[in-house]
Amino acid sequence: MNCIAEAHLLSRPHTAFSTQLNDLLRIFEPAVQLAIWQRPVDPLIAGYLNASLADMGSGFRQQLKPGESPDFSRLPGGEGRDALTTDIALLADILGELLDAKTIGLRLEVIGQAMCPRLHVDRLGIRLLCTYRGPGSEWVDDEGVDRSRLGAGANGLPDGSSGLLGPSSRIEVIPSFAVALLKGSLWQGNAGRGVIHRSPAVAPNEAPRILLAMDAGW
Repeated sequence: MNCIAEAHLLSRPHTAFSTQLNDLLRIFEPAVQLAIWQRPVDPLIAGYLNASLADMGSGFRQQLKPGESPDFSRLPGGEGRDALTTDIALLADILGELLDAKTIGLRLEVIGQAMCPRLHVDRLGIRLLCTYRGPGSEWVDDEGVDRSRLGAGANGLPDGSSGLLGPSSRIEVIPSFAVALLKGSLWQGNAGRGVIHRSPAVAPNEAPRILLAMDAGW
């Protein structure tokens, strides 16, 4: 029950994995709570972020309009910054087109510890996540889970002993550089559902983690 597995090794009823961008559209299927577009690690971006950690501070918060690129001008220039800027602009355009959003709010966060260490469901529509550095977000499929044990229903007990996870439950990990769409409980027709997930623990040798989160603005 406490095993952690990379998402690309598994198939679950309420998740969609693919190496094809267009398959992110499966997030609109009523049963699907998580859609993952698996991409290889971009060594140019990964190397640039490792070299630029001291310049990143706590990260960036920006709002983009369609076709706009994020402003990383306070970071060192070069091909790595250009690649990062281009990738995030692409992901913003993808989410904006999927959700017909007028703006996209982005957070590129530099994280030294788990922000949300308990399994939970977000009260939102659809959020995009991409981990550029460190361990990816963890999640568990609906099957065998007792949702009444989420939040206060856990009675303060850890995820592994609260009764939330069933005998067949398995904590899984979104791979680095994969693009994930997470459906929350406020998506139309999704009340009482939403992907169950949490932030991973960040070991000292993996810190800091760099996570991109994007939400649609209207």
